[in-house]
Amino acid sequence: MFANLIAVLDQTPALYLGYLFLVGLLVGSFLNVVIYRLPVMMQREWRRDCLEYLEQPAEAEQPAFNLVTPRSRCGHCGHRITARENIPLLSYLLLGGKCSSCGTRISPQYPLVELFTGIVTVVVGWQLGVSLQALAALLFTWSLIAAAGIDIGHKLLPDSITLPLLWLGLLLALGNVFVSLEDSVIGAMAGYLSLWSVFVLFKLLTGKEGMGHGDFKLLAMLGAWTGWQLLLVIVLTSSLVGAVVGISMILLKKTERGTQIPFGPYLAAAGWIALLWGAELAGFYFSLFKF
Repeated sequence: MFANLIAVLDQTPALYLGYLFLVGLLVGSFLNVVIYRLPVMMQREWRRDCLEYLEQPAEAEQPAFNLVTPRSRCGHCGHRITARENIPLLSYLLLGGKCSSCGTRISPQYPLVELFTGIVTVVVGWQLGVSLQALAALLFTWSLIAAAGIDIGHKLLPDSITLPLLWLGLLLALGNVFVSLEDSVIGAMAGYLSLWSVFVLFKLLTGKEGMGHGDFKLLAMLGAWTGWQLLLVIVLTSSLVGAVVGISMILLKKTERGTQIPFGPYLAAAGWIALLWGAELAGFYFSLFKF
């Protein structure tokens, strides 16, 4: 039955892409939960660890809080979100972007993440077709969206996202799904050491930390998926986009000079592009700079 479904999707591109869009919307709804809840879960865990290390009395037991429990509620009035109010994209439009109970404005982040996830899910399916590569790339894509969203809001990249992806990239390399095992291992090592070296050098020269340690792990993970050959492309692309966005924000007075800007989202975007169009992007850079 599963094989028949795969065959139908493979032979009907419109059905396949439409199915992926719906799946992307659903996953995007879950990613909103991850982006909001995972940092809170990490902070609670850090606090427990600190109290234990300092040999301080543990705090009173708090209600369970994870990616499943408790059910989503309005942050203003505590209204429990019903299943009808939690339909990706559609519920936001029907509710007029407001809580059905208190009328408080709902952040547009939620429908935007859902829509963006749906769109990039379709792009992955369109580019890679019905294949193991597409399935792996979807997991890669969704995880990067969650990691980037958390980095934007909290300036941290959770190990619980980057490290499993790193190992999955190496595992896929055993079967040459995207790159060979040799290229994957070298890519992971070179990705980590390259940013770590920049971090150490910058700190020696300025006495300041120019980036977080999570960026090292993120680039190591991207190297495991795309191979060492595309690391320069990823770093160059993320740096160019980051510089353009940073300068634009300063000119528009959305931020000030010296404000720390998370680099993870730019690395994530560049890594995603490199996984799908790495060869074409590398060729563009080589022709541009006449390497």
